[in-house]
Amino acid sequence: MIPTILPTYNRAPLAFTRGTGVWLESEDGRRFLDMGAGIAVNALGHANPDLVAALTEQAQAVWHVSNLYTIPAQQRLADALVDATFADTCFFTNSGTEAMELAVKMARRHWFEKGQPERTRILTFEGAFHGRSSAAIAAVGTEKMTKGFGPLLPGFTQLAWGDHDALREAAAEPDVAAILIEPVQGEGGIRPVPDQCLKGLRDLCDEIGALLIFDEVQCGMGRTGRLFAHEWAGVAPDIMMVAKGIGGGFPLGAVLATEAAGACMVAGTHGSTYGGNPLACAVGAKVMEIVADEEFLAGVRSRAGRLRQGLEGLVASHPQVFEGVRGEGLMLGLKCRVAPADLVQAGHDEGLLAVPAADNVVRLLPPLNITLEEIGEALARLDRAAARIGTNAG
Repeated sequence: MIPTILPTYNRAPLAFTRGTGVWLESEDGRRFLDMGAGIAVNALGHANPDLVAALTEQAQAVWHVSNLYTIPAQQRLADALVDATFADTCFFTNSGTEAMELAVKMARRHWFEKGQPERTRILTFEGAFHGRSSAAIAAVGTEKMTKGFGPLLPGFTQLAWGDHDALREAAAEPDVAAILIEPVQGEGGIRPVPDQCLKGLRDLCDEIGALLIFDEVQCGMGRTGRLFAHEWAGVAPDIMMVAKGIGGGFPLGAVLATEAAGACMVAGTHGSTYGGNPLACAVGAKVMEIVADEEFLAGVRSRAGRLRQGLEGLVASHPQVFEGVRGEGLMLGLKCRVAPADLVQAGHDEGLLAVPAADNVVRLLPPLNITLEEIGEALARLDRAAARIGTNAG
């Protein structure tokens, strides 16, 4: 008999009743150090008082009016994002998947409006994850994502990670509209794109006239120690997808674009009933106020350095369990010699939450305001979890 919740997740037998900062409390009273932050969503931890205050104030005023009307909180957030980034304009969604859908529509509409409707192809990369909608799974193209969901939306070409020759060959085709990439792959196993490669993609797009789309749903909003990960390379996209951390736990996403890329989206070309609602944008505006501050980002970089140093020590101490550390800022991955699920379970046994990923990696995505003391506690619990695995293996 099918359960009342569609069984599309292999859920851990854990249910949490309360959260504060980096800590979660389960129904049976156990305390867990949350190094997953809801998959990089709770950027400022659980029950952050500033976000609670922003949400409560808005909830006591107006919850929802729809985009038929001006939404002041939405305008504040849009202005903050434009002021802090490459973008000239924003559209707000409820999720990263919805942001992906608009990014694809925008790229194709851009060329339609320029009198080149044949330019519809979008180049993507092996290991990517852009959501679970029809466009998103077609963009990724793996059997795991697409099996049983055909016919797939056409117009995507997947390229091998790091194959520059294949990229240049595919980009030479006359129907290419855009190149889509995560500056740091999340689900793909915490794989950063080297700065020189991001610069090369920008140069290639300029050369062929294609749009460059960055998916910063997981790696954005301060996660790597800059407001957005692409800033480390000194390049800017034409279109960018944002979600997860931007709402600090409240469902919110956005597409940011230059005027040249976004001008094609006029009245009637796209819409959302809930996207950019007053509640979400009030929280998002407060998140931006906190996270975009350079002093805050400097703190993220400092704490990230301490965490990475500790993780390198763990790898050295448990070579039978770990192969290495990868990632940027507070978006780090432990490349494992054991099944990631085993490390995640051992973490649960030690009161620590982490997130599995592809390529035998376990992700560590803590709240950006985690303290040095909490980082030390996380490292101690990971050390015990690794020792538990090593003992069991022995």
